[in-house]
Amino acid sequence: MDLTAYVEQSKSLILATSSIEVFAFLVTVACLTSFVTAVFGAGGGVMMLGAMAQVLPAQVIIPLHGVVQLGSNSGRALMSWRYIDWRLISHFLPGAVLGIILGSLLLVSLSPAVIYLSVAFFILYLCWGPKLPKLVLGPLGTGVAAAITSFLTLFVGASGPLVAAFIKQLHVCKFTTVATFAVAMSCQHLLKIAVFYQVGFSLLEWLPLLFCMIMSGAIGTFIGLKVLKYMSNKSFNRTFNLILTALAFRMIWQAYNAL
Repeated sequence: MDLTAYVEQSKSLILATSSIEVFAFLVTVACLTSFVTAVFGAGGGVMMLGAMAQVLPAQVIIPLHGVVQLGSNSGRALMSWRYIDWRLISHFLPGAVLGIILGSLLLVSLSPAVIYLSVAFFILYLCWGPKLPKLVLGPLGTGVAAAITSFLTLFVGASGPLVAAFIKQLHVCKFTTVATFAVAMSCQHLLKIAVFYQVGFSLLEWLPLLFCMIMSGAIGTFIGLKVLKYMSNKSFNRTFNLILTALAFRMIWQAYNAL
């Protein structure tokens, strides 16, 4: 996928959000998807990507999705900062930077089917297979996982399910999982936005929509974290696995359609 395609915009792209109906739809979706991720740990980012694909031009979906998700994840991280595993983040961030740099330099055209199948089967393994060896879950393994998922996020938009499945292997506390996942995704989305900025993508025309979606997402996150308090770790982990599994099967279906 050539990132320069995102630079070739016209005023017609902005018309996609000119109607009150579309604007209200996206703002509402931002609230609902942030609520889903806060309560269940994952799924909101992919849902948001799918909703945006219904009403926005293809050229702008991934960069705009990155900005909205940065706002959503940053808000969730701030609201649950006491539970963040900063040691894991210190291992994750260097790998994320490396993955983003490689992705921005190579700009390779990857087969969508191969990407979706690889990610889907690895998610299923992380959810239902034996626990990964300690070496894989250590600093080196975390850095490698960060590099791979950050590389992929430039091309498929939502690498969240894979990151979530990896972090799930490291923590059983629901709040630690949600908070650490939020910081990891904030790092990825911030780096991704920097890449799109470097290739010339302008966010100025989209600021009103992005601001409203981020504020709406913060409301959804706040409500979701309140609901999360009443969910047991066992129920959270079971629901978390089921949501990730559903997302994995969705990717397998996308791979089939891409063949």
